Amino acid sequence: MTHTVLITGANGFVGHAVSRALLQRGDAVTGVVRKPGTTCDGVREWVLETSDFLEVGSRWPAALVPDTVVHLAARVHMMRDTSTDPLAAYRETNVAGTLRVAKAALHAGARRLVFVSSIKAIGERDEGRPLRESDEPAPCDPYGVSKLEAERALFALSRESGLEVVVVRPPLVYGSGVQANFLQLMDAISRGLPLPLGAITARRSLVFVDNLADAIVQSVTDPRAAGETFHVTDRHDLSVAELARMLATQLHAPCRLVPVPPGVLRMLGKVSGRSAQVDRLIGELRLDSSHIGKTLGWYPPHTVEQGLLQTAAWYRATR
Repeated sequence: MTHTVLITGANGFVGHAVSRALLQRGDAVTGVVRKPGTTCDGVREWVLETSDFLEVGSRWPAALVPDTVVHLAARVHMMRDTSTDPLAAYRETNVAGTLRVAKAALHAGARRLVFVSSIKAIGERDEGRPLRESDEPAPCDPYGVSKLEAERALFALSRESGLEVVVVRPPLVYGSGVQANFLQLMDAISRGLPLPLGAITARRSLVFVDNLADAIVQSVTDPRAAGETFHVTDRHDLSVAELARMLATQLHAPCRLVPVPPGVLRMLGKVSGRSAQVDRLIGELRLDSSHIGKTLGWYPPHTVEQGLLQTAAWYRATR
């Protein structure tokens, strides 16, 4: 059975992967973007130039009646947010903007909304065991707080209106087109730079972008997903040192890891004002992603080795 799907943020890293996966199924895909010509071939574009989805309801095309909306667009996490009130800025986009999309979609006849949240909605590290969807949330920054508030607001709307809501919480996402810290790590490895990662044993969950897209597509199509929250991972947690070694192999580059003790890294982080970055390197953040397997029968179609191979191939081809 094919679906008509609307994707916000369709021109982003994850949006491209989700669009491709839906198109391969034969679904009709419309992408909401702020600039034309930025989506995958085969995606119909709806150019909406307003900020935070203001007026999304009044500007909704009359002919657009999606079965499902995948809401990816967000104010993303920033290491150095220059806003005078970061929490208010995150809330305006990630909570108020999300609700505007959900209510407009409901009015247009959509039956389901898949909200791509973040593991930051529940926390920044595990406490000795992988985090489950049922754990008490403890977000640590304005971004995480806004994502959790958006989840709760959507489920409240679902109870009032009958709109089916599915929440997907990914950890760090990697793959072709990845940016930020993951790209910086590949840059450093490719250049043969020594990295102070050799003594880090803490493991963190990751998800290959095509695995995440596959889980989102099943959340779009599977009746059993309604009302659920899912952690989605590759099911193969790595330490940063293991990740660096695997990337070096795929990049055909030397892996020069210096065994700097975690305590020294913490001290250097405080001195340099980068404690948050260091904590992400040396702290464990493992997710239990068994719930989506038990509920939907979903398992990642690609191994972490396959995901890193594709990511490295993209990197080599574009550098």
